[in-house]
Amino acid sequence: MVDLRSDTLTRPTEAMRRAMASADVGDDVYGEDPTVLALEERVADLFGHAAALFTPTGSMANVLAVRSVVAPGQEVLCESSAHIVRAELGAHAVTQGVTTRTWTHPRGHVDLEAVRSLHAPDMGPFFVPTAAVSVENTHNFAGGTVTPVADLQALRSWADEVGCKVHLDGARIWNAHVATGTELAAYGGIADVLAVCLSKGLGAPVGSLLVGSTEAIAEARVWRKRMGGGMRQVGILAAAGLHALDHHVERLAKDHDHARLLAEACGVDPAQVETNIVVVPRDDAASFVAAAAQEGVRVSAVGPRTVRLVTHLDVGPEAVRRAAAVLARL
Repeated sequence: MVDLRSDTLTRPTEAMRRAMASADVGDDVYGEDPTVLALEERVADLFGHAAALFTPTGSMANVLAVRSVVAPGQEVLCESSAHIVRAELGAHAVTQGVTTRTWTHPRGHVDLEAVRSLHAPDMGPFFVPTAAVSVENTHNFAGGTVTPVADLQALRSWADEVGCKVHLDGARIWNAHVATGTELAAYGGIADVLAVCLSKGLGAPVGSLLVGSTEAIAEARVWRKRMGGGMRQVGILAAAGLHALDHHVERLAKDHDHARLLAEACGVDPAQVETNIVVVPRDDAASFVAAAAQEGVRVSAVGPRTVRLVTHLDVGPEAVRRAAAVLARL
């Protein structure tokens, strides 16, 4: 079975398992796990920020990140198919009292004119004030698209002018970095706070990080505990993240090549596939997914007319070619 449902399906490599088994650990709630501290320091430095916080999930990292820049009763603006509004079960509203308004872009990109028109400064007691804009890079449901760094920098300049914060959902920022050559610090520089994931393309079994200022991370550490995310000897998991940063970043280019091969097999223009996600329009999405599974290829329906394929560490060249043949025939 070739499983292309998500890059969250990766399993730790043998080398990663060895790194986990030998990790030096302590109690992270007390701030005493040396491997966690090393991971947090390294990731903060990569993105040019002062501090970082290890969290068990990307959704928690995003909730903590948005909470740090948007107070209850305020709003965050984002693209209409962004992960924070489509795939986090309303957590920002349910747990933090944050509301959202959205713009729509076919590639999931920033539409600065739309953002300007949506932005609501403090206009008195009848309107919800805009506190932040959230951008997702790469954009999951738009097909792994990369928002150009120039567009992100333009958003940053505008946000500074109007006193608005910027949150970056960088669950797959590593893919954007490898696909474009843009330095991670350049992405970090456009955001007041960002969330990055280790358990997708990088292949770690668990973990994301919230990245931001010393003050934001100190407050987020309290909220992580309050939300049930305080962890103990979690250096075993942080070691997997450190191993992934050492060995699994540059290889993401292979996943991007594999995605373009699959796109061509499915009749999608490979030039439109920027990273490791392929979105295939199908009026029969559910039956297509079922038919593919019967022939040994797992893909997912992310809408009644949309099929998604995601390449990753556990799907090598031979498996990709086999899947491409099946998908092309279907």
